[in-house]
Amino acid sequence: MRTLQVDLGERSYPIHIGSGLLSRPELFTPHIAGRQVAIVTNETVAPLYLERLSNTLQGYSVLPVILPDGEAHKNWETLQLIFDALLTARHDRRTTVIALGGGVIGDMAGFAAACYQRGVDFIQVPTTLLSQVDSSVGGKTGINHPLGKNMVGAFYQPKAVIIDTDTLGTLPPRELSAGLAEVIKYGLICDKPFLPWLSSQMSALRGLDAVALTEAIERSCAAKARVVGVDERESGLRAILNLGHTFGHAIETHQGYGVWLHGEAVGAGTVMALEMSRRLGWISVAERDDAIRLLRRAGLPVVPPVEMAPEHFLEHMAVDKKVLDGQLRLVLLRQIGEAVVTAEFPREVLDATLSTDYRALADQLGE
Repeated sequence: MRTLQVDLGERSYPIHIGSGLLSRPELFTPHIAGRQVAIVTNETVAPLYLERLSNTLQGYSVLPVILPDGEAHKNWETLQLIFDALLTARHDRRTTVIALGGGVIGDMAGFAAACYQRGVDFIQVPTTLLSQVDSSVGGKTGINHPLGKNMVGAFYQPKAVIIDTDTLGTLPPRELSAGLAEVIKYGLICDKPFLPWLSSQMSALRGLDAVALTEAIERSCAAKARVVGVDERESGLRAILNLGHTFGHAIETHQGYGVWLHGEAVGAGTVMALEMSRRLGWISVAERDDAIRLLRRAGLPVVPPVEMAPEHFLEHMAVDKKVLDGQLRLVLLRQIGEAVVTAEFPREVLDATLSTDYRALADQLGE
């Protein structure tokens, strides 16, 4: 097992990474204050791992809360099911909510914990690669609104993040690729040496090689922990973690939540951010192309939906959380390994980026 620390003073917490961690009660019990535990999971994950985790927590009063699966259910109606279960079972302020699942479960369970009786403890147990390397770390919780993704939520830190790499063995290939979008992101924004390692290990990663996956997870979590430790509430630096997300969230909102997986939309959105950075003269054509090839080798889409016109992107990007005083801010690459959050770009460059023929670009790069 490898352990990292998210350094937030009195609210610091560990990230444990390793095989078989779902069966180790000593990793959970230091973070459970009372006798009541609610395990929030979904219909897909519950048959796989709910019994195992419940057995690990013998001695506690365990309440399973099983939600429908998918981004389409990340809303008020589904969130209410968590509150209904907690109140019906008379869970008090010493209850601990455990999020067992991917990013949707982690975001909703964390938001519920932030709100229930004005805040109860929670533990993240992410079971997808995307949630292991990104959404489980840093305390962003929330739900979607029809007009924008993750527009309702709270910053609320977990007591611990427990990453059992064995759960990736049941992850569908599409979900694995979606997680790799966030892994590649860390190399692009703050860890340039990570990129050649990812290129050399991509086949191993997609083949679920345990050693390669553990290294990728640890390196990604370490990068995010460093950023969150400096800027917990995204007042500045933390926004660089959203490379490709402004374009990607527009895709998710326009297509309907769940049609594209979050990581798939981030993959295509990252290609758009790379192209805009290239148009600004910050990265070279070769650097853009190398990054696009890496995303494609990860099994990610590198072409945004052909039916989305520039005006569709602009409409959805106008309600992005990085908009301040009516100004759209984007995360772009000043160079590979260095991201910047900026509103200082010519409008014509954004328009040209949105009008780029990404299908032709992908064809030009070949297989």
